[in-house]
Amino acid sequence: MLDTTPLTNAVDRFADRLRAAPESRLQRGAAGEALGLARELSVRAQLLETPGAEPREMPDAGLFAVSDQITVAGRDLALVLTTEEELAEALGLVEAALKRAGV
Repeated sequence: MLDTTPLTNAVDRFADRLRAAPESRLQRGAAGEALGLARELSVRAQLLETPGAEPREMPDAGLFAVSDQITVAGRDLALVLTTEEELAEALGLVEAALKRAGV
């Protein structure tokens, strides 16, 4: 079984930083960056779980919900990853989004 702890740790770290960020930082783009990441992680999880199905887009639930959305999407993806390559790609997405979000 693939150890996805690095992904869940990275997602939790990003979510914690968002929770601690001031509203002004979230409004300046951190929340949008985080929502984009949550949506990407969610789509990847759905495609791995149900190949060929049309993935649903994660809704925009607002500035203060995006940290939870990242957590849910990241953990959903962690449950269905099967290869080191998939894990590395997901980690790269989280790290890049965290850097762009500036939190």
